[in-house]
Amino acid sequence: MAAPVHLNRRLLLEGALRLPDGAGGHTEVWQALGALWAAIGAGRGSERPAEAVTVSRLPVRVVLRAAPVGSPRRPKPGQRFVEGGRKFRILSVGEHDPQGRYLVCEAREEVAS
Repeated sequence: MAAPVHLNRRLLLEGALRLPDGAGGHTEVWQALGALWAAIGAGRGSERPAEAVTVSRLPVRVVLRAAPVGSPRRPKPGQRFVEGGRKFRILSVGEHDPQGRYLVCEAREEVAS
């Protein structure tokens, strides 16, 4: 039997919208899709140089209640979770347990260090 899941973090699920910028390109804005309760576990991090700063990339695992495929409450790769000033880009979504009660999202938090 799997360990119990403690959904103790309220995350906002956001999806990206591409809006025309009036000059033939686009800008990306994020739209709130709803709030979800989740458990977050940290993975191993890494650093890489970026323009004038070093960016720390921390992989995280986010576990939340399952939602059927096609439901607006089911996260998708490319969306993100937001908790206060923290942002977690969703990389993949899969089943967490054999009964299908929970989903696990592999995500990445990027922080300027």
